[in-house]
Amino acid sequence: MVTYVVLANFTDQGIRSAKDSPKRAEAFKKMAETFGITVKELFWTQGRYDIVTILDAPDEFSAMTLSLSLGALGNVRTESLRAFSVEDMTKVVGKML
Repeated sequence: MVTYVVLANFTDQGIRSAKDSPKRAEAFKKMAETFGITVKELFWTQGRYDIVTILDAPDEFSAMTLSLSLGALGNVRTESLRAFSVEDMTKVVGKML
């Protein structure tokens, strides 16, 4: 599994219908499942980003497909960050020269 931290901001369309945001979040979780992706956490936040989500995807292609499918709905713009667990990072640094 590949873990991602997804940072999202409402678009003009998304903020106009902010009251629907919790329902859209549930629909997003179901959409993610169709690509084999698990939404581990989803938070609405104050500050630079409106939403922060933690995902586990089977591969990068699934994550990209979900990102494009979500963006096409027009409610949010996202920035995805590949995340590494301590186990992953231990392997990475173990290969350093």
